[in-house]
Amino acid sequence: MKKNKSISEYLDELFPNPKCELNYTKDYELLIAIMLSAQSTDKRVNECSAILFKKYDSLEKLSKASINSIETIIKPVGSFRKKSKYLKEIVNQLIENYDSKVPTKREILESFPGVGRKTTNVFLSEYYNYPAIAVDTHVERVSKRLRIAKDEDNVKIIEEKLMKFYPKKDWARKHLQMVLFGRYYCKALKPNCSNCKLKHFCKEHKKKT
Repeated sequence: MKKNKSISEYLDELFPNPKCELNYTKDYELLIAIMLSAQSTDKRVNECSAILFKKYDSLEKLSKASINSIETIIKPVGSFRKKSKYLKEIVNQLIENYDSKVPTKREILESFPGVGRKTTNVFLSEYYNYPAIAVDTHVERVSKRLRIAKDEDNVKIIEEKLMKFYPKKDWARKHLQMVLFGRYYCKALKPNCSNCKLKHFCKEHKKKT
């Protein structure tokens, strides 16, 4: 069986219905949550965003919220001062320039403060099921361990290799599955290699044995 088929089938077995673990009910809530998740965990972001979006339950209310109030709420996610400024600027741009709706054009999304290619890919694939693969720390680690990518590859090169590795129609799904696989199985520390059906591809397992 081909390597990409083996990996794909195992991910389907582990995560038949993969879901984004960030909580949101509106397009801007998802965009903000993804931005906040940089160098943080989805669990911590969800705890903070639940408070944030309950207290300020519209873009208009968020735009009027003080920086100090936002900083206090999102402090646990890290880099909270910088992220508070990003949040306010994103909210103001959405209201002033985009009729309070998150635009779907990649170049516009990537121009928002704190929103780069990875955040844009996550947003488009999750909210619109747009074919995209976002390379976060989990996807990068899994890709390198399974030798889909090389150790020296940067995130852009890894993304390009994954886009060749999987069919385009599966990109959004495989991105989610790889995130969850890295988060719960192929962890940075103490990966669960013993029960993994992909260990014969994995250089981490090879090192151990």
